[in-house]
Amino acid sequence: MKVTLFITCIVDMFQADVGKATVELLERLGCEIEFPMGQVCCGQPAYNSGYVEESKDAMKKMIATFENAEVIVTPSGSCATMFKEYQHIFHDDPIWRPRAEKLASKTYELTEFILDVLKVEDVGARLDGVATYHPSCHMTRLLGVKDAPMRLLKNVEGLSFEPLPNAHNCCGFGGTFSVKMGNISEQMVDEKVDSAEMTGADFLIGADGGCLMNIGGRIERRGKPIRVMHIAEVLNSR
Repeated sequence: MKVTLFITCIVDMFQADVGKATVELLERLGCEIEFPMGQVCCGQPAYNSGYVEESKDAMKKMIATFENAEVIVTPSGSCATMFKEYQHIFHDDPIWRPRAEKLASKTYELTEFILDVLKVEDVGARLDGVATYHPSCHMTRLLGVKDAPMRLLKNVEGLSFEPLPNAHNCCGFGGTFSVKMGNISEQMVDEKVDSAEMTGADFLIGADGGCLMNIGGRIERRGKPIRVMHIAEVLNSR
């Protein structure tokens, strides 16, 4: 299958190893990867801040960039959700609505794609240690991808799991929320770090780069010996 990769801003600018792991993992599973150089920000930060009209140029750019893709895969539940939101944003636009609907129909978050499209549950990964998993808000509550990450992770050889207390609590990132409401965000991420520490896990795993950047930064500042990993990196471990 030919897969067109939507890499996201956070992976592009801060988490290049996640992008590399995503490509290597999909290639190992038999996919041919395309990477359109015209991709830009999906418009989510501006849109979520209330700048709806101002964000539409970026959305149109992304729709056009990925228009000829057979299937689009992204290592981010949040950004996959935004692609699916386009059809609602352009609901009254007779030109862009059908193009946005087509984009939404062929967009998948990475673990969703592996499990539901490729029909693979064991990717042949190995990672020794104890892990806990953080389910991000956008991926679970908006995109509806809940089971795929754990079904894949439970087949990683050498990895055992401890449940994360209050797992579905937000980590406090929320995009611009963490900037506008810094004091509240800090308390939320501290709760998340405390919960991770209670598990005794070596690794905290997640599937959204923003959450992991937020949690990982707080873990580092507090000097906790927990390694934060994106699920693509875990599934690519051998």
